[in-house]
Amino acid sequence: MTKSQIRSSILDIGIVPIVRTNSAESAIRSIEAIYAGGIRSAEITMTVPGAVKALEKLADAFGDKMVLGAGTVLDPETARICILAGAQFLVTPALKTSVIEVSNRYSKIICPGALTPTEVLTAWEAGADFVKIFPCSNMGGAKYIKALKGPLPQVEMIPTGGVNLETAADFLKAGSAAVAVGSELIDAQTIKDGKYEVFTERARQYLEAVKKARG
Repeated sequence: MTKSQIRSSILDIGIVPIVRTNSAESAIRSIEAIYAGGIRSAEITMTVPGAVKALEKLADAFGDKMVLGAGTVLDPETARICILAGAQFLVTPALKTSVIEVSNRYSKIICPGALTPTEVLTAWEAGADFVKIFPCSNMGGAKYIKALKGPLPQVEMIPTGGVNLETAADFLKAGSAAVAVGSELIDAQTIKDGKYEVFTERARQYLEAVKKARG
């Protein structure tokens, strides 16, 4: 996939599921479950034990049928490893321009984390494709996105934190390019119970919520 195709896919889907589990196996099974529910994108965080191997396995299994990314990427070395493992987009919790540089060098999508207007603009000017607004819920959620979009309408924002089935529409209507969803979609207890089919159903509900919000 070209960089513009990856970008278009993320925008079309409208949801970036954040997969933060306690094993590579549960991460793989979770992503297979949301794929069955129709979501064609997922971000595996580097906090998952064996995350890079899981990324490799999924990239081999899905090919271009799913846009796979790596999350919690803290440095350029990890960024390069993730890209070589098959990550088509990278997400960081904080603004680190060296990670943006590596991502752009390999023509991959980069979504660095930022919170203040200064950080958001700095990330955008450094070459970010999207800016992850994190932790968004602590700043007022959708209202904060709307406030940022006033002076920064050109910045493509993806809020993280506080996104659930009830709030997803508010975030999109406030001007978000897409929304990132974590434990509200893939939670530890459901994994512990082995009920991965729950994630498939939730995936359908989130896609429906996005469709309705975009109306």
